[in-house]
Amino acid sequence: MNTATSSSVSAGTPFDHVTITPSILYFGTPVVLLSTENENGSFNLAPMSSAWALGQVVVLGVGVDGQTAHNLRHRHDLVINLPAPAQWPAVERLAPLTGRTPVPAGKRDAFRFEPDKFAAAGLRSEPSDTVRPPRVAECPIQLEARAARVRPDVSGAFLIVEAHVLKVHADPRIVVPGSQYVDPAEWSPLIYNFRHYFGLGTELGHSFRSQTAGEDRAGSRSR
Repeated sequence: MNTATSSSVSAGTPFDHVTITPSILYFGTPVVLLSTENENGSFNLAPMSSAWALGQVVVLGVGVDGQTAHNLRHRHDLVINLPAPAQWPAVERLAPLTGRTPVPAGKRDAFRFEPDKFAAAGLRSEPSDTVRPPRVAECPIQLEARAARVRPDVSGAFLIVEAHVLKVHADPRIVVPGSQYVDPAEWSPLIYNFRHYFGLGTELGHSFRSQTAGEDRAGSRSR
């Protein structure tokens, strides 16, 4: 990126806008790995980047032709695993794979069938407590969940999945000691920004509703 342009945008300098037609609108959304159960009792693992939370519900946008969509139509248990920025190569190893066989026509030019996604990505599975699909052991945050509503979007190309979170697992290194809070100074999600992977930068500030701002955690862990 041009440094002058970047600094000007950051400073809030107004520009004359141009009209564009991007092929996708992944404007800085978190990557998640969804583990779901196949009809034969094995498990699928798929990366996706259309996820956002409303309280204890996570709303997911899933491609309608994939194995994840097929699974969630029939078996509602899932795990929403959140990888850290350093795990982007494992996510990208999953990207060209599909658990559907035969491979759907719309995917045949870029995807190949892979029955063991965990092994292909170099990731380990670990049992969940409340749902059948396993968690991704390497992911710092894992959300066991159950799809409460699965419906097509207005275009027909995606399923909108409203998943109720049943249990949250977190790496203790990213939890504020003695609390139930994720420490935002220690945790950074993997961000998918117009098909490029990013982590978070330094903190700019905090919301007035933050429950972890201003706490003196010096010495609670090595920085």
